[in-house]
Amino acid sequence: MRTVGLSLGLVLLCLLRVQAGGLGTAEPDESKIAGTWYITAMASDSESYLQNKDQLKMAMASIEVLGNGDLKVSFAIPTPGRCMKFELIYTRTGSPGEYYSSDRGNKTVRLVDTDSSSYMVVFATREKDGKTLHMLRLYSRTQWVRPKIKLLFKRLAKLNGFTDETIWILPRQEECRLGEL
Repeated sequence: MRTVGLSLGLVLLCLLRVQAGGLGTAEPDESKIAGTWYITAMASDSESYLQNKDQLKMAMASIEVLGNGDLKVSFAIPTPGRCMKFELIYTRTGSPGEYYSSDRGNKTVRLVDTDSSSYMVVFATREKDGKTLHMLRLYSRTQWVRPKIKLLFKRLAKLNGFTDETIWILPRQEECRLGEL
């Protein structure tokens, strides 16, 4: 019964956030978002992601807050046959919790929700081949995500136009880790 109450509370929170104008923006405490994260779930409208989603696995990200408040993010992303590693600098846009990078395609990321310690949900848009692609990602401090956080992520994704076919929980992996880039 307690689980049902928590789930309903999360749904109401999501509905209030959506009614207030779509995906909200969480004001980040940058000192708490710094560190290592696992990208444990995704929702995307990108055809290339959708075509390859069964091959995707959990990625890793390390966030460093720079002196001016910008973010340096290092990624380790497993792809079939190799481990892609790269870094991006995200610059503050002036809106709370929103950052921009022109590296690897014009990309804007916005922190949507976080408890500042175990998870955060990030909404990203990217321009590619004249199209704007949308992605929602669930970041977790561990590879094991609590069921209620997965549920929250799925509900946020659905409330913002993603379908079951475009939402997936990524399987754990050990072969592609952060380290020397």
